[in-house]
Amino acid sequence: MVVRARLCDDERMVTVLIVDDHPGFRDTARRMLERDGFDVVGEAADGASGLTLARELDPDVILLDVALPDWSGFDVAERLRIEGPDVVLVSTRERADLGPRLEAAPALGFIQKDELTSDAVRSLLTKKR
Repeated sequence: MVVRARLCDDERMVTVLIVDDHPGFRDTARRMLERDGFDVVGEAADGASGLTLARELDPDVILLDVALPDWSGFDVAERLRIEGPDVVLVSTRERADLGPRLEAAPALGFIQKDELTSDAVRSLLTKKR
C-alpha cells in the first residue's frame, strides 16, 4: 500500500515505511503513528518489497521487523544503510534474545513490539540529532 507524502504547517512530516509480515501489526502501527503526527507512506510484508518501497518512497524512517519471511531484518537494515533512511528495528522478542547482532545493526535502535509508541520512535529520532 502506498500513500503520498503530506505537508503539515509548511514543515515536512516525518515519513515512515512499515516493513513487517503481520498485517495486524502493520495496521496497528500505522494507525498509532498517523494519529500521533507521522506520515506512513507505505507498508511491505517482506524484505525485498521493503527495499523496493524504500527506494521508491524515500521515507525518513523504516520501522523494520527483525524476522521477515525472506530475509532477516538485520540483513535488510544492512542493505538500507547504504540508501540512507533511518531504521528502527522491532520484534516480539526481547532485546536480550537478539544477541550481539542487534547491537551491531545499522539502526537507530530497537523497540519491542508490545512497547511500540510514537513517543518511543520520536525518542530514537531525537537522539540522532
